[in-house]
Formats: sequence, C-alpha cells, structure tokens
Amino acid sequence: MVKPFETVAGINKVVSGYTGGHTVNPTYEQVSSHTTGHTEAVKIWFDPAIMPYEKLVQIYWQQTDPTDAMGQFQDRGDNYRPVIFVKDDAQRKVASASKQALADSGLFDAPIVTQIEDAKPFYAAEAYHQDFYKKNPLRYEMQEKGGREDFINQKWRNATSKTTTND
Repeated sequence: MVKPFETVAGINKVVSGYTGGHTVNPTYEQVSSHTTGHTEAVKIWFDPAIMPYEKLVQIYWQQTDPTDAMGQFQDRGDNYRPVIFVKDDAQRKVASASKQALADSGLFDAPIVTQIEDAKPFYAAEAYHQDFYKKNPLRYEMQEKGGREDFINQKWRNATSKTTTND
C-alpha cells in the first residue's frame, strides 16, 4: 500500500506499520500470530492543499478489495482486513460518504465490508518492511501480479474508462 500513495503529488511521507490492536510496539511476528489485534496499515502524511483527504480515500479504494473482510489478495488474515482509520469526525464523514457512494455505485456485487474506525496508536514496522517495493522490486511485482493488479484492472480501470467515455 505504500507505492500507490508515495508516488502521488501532495504525499509527504508514507510509513508501513501496525495499528488498531492492544499490544504496545508489536513486532511483525506478533501481528502475524493474530494475537495482538493489530492491522497492517500505512500512515500517510499529506498536504491537504495538494492532496485533499477525499482523494486519499479514493486512492485507497482503488488499491483494495473492499468486499473481502479477511485479507487482501495474497495477504490473508485479520491483520490484513480492509479498514480506514480516521483521526477525526471530518475524516469519518468523508470516508463514510465515500464508502456509501461505492456501495451505491453497483461496481461490486458483494457488500462493502471495509470498516471505518478511529485511529489508534500507530507503530512503525521494522526497517525491512519499509519501502518494500523499492528494496524488493521483483518480489513486489510478483505479488502484485498475484491478484491485486488483475483486480484493479478489472474493477477500477474498466469502471474509470466507462465513466470517462460516458462523460
């Protein structure tokens, strides 16, 4: 989830990590054991004058399967569940409206199960998890081709081209 955000103007910093759980400063091994309650997530610092929150949420939707409550593509388990963590009521309102618009769009046959939750303490992942797509480009590309890329092409690029040609 780092690359789709980090490569967009108005994004100042993206850090991989863990949030939403009950263990202080968990390790990847602890989070992967499904005993900490944490979700693997990214924390994003952005300039709202260049990158409004609404656009961040839209980028998020276009990188996930919002109908899969137990993981994302090759990453399975509750620690990969789809969730948007919001810092305040304004973000909650934007995220909720965006989720409802997506549900109403008819793009998905299944319900949108992505949760919208209050932000909890965020713990940066270990150094080897940061900038994974830069450090391991071949492995990253293989994982992307393992489901996410096909899904994005099927659901989002086709929907965008239909919208563009109808306008």
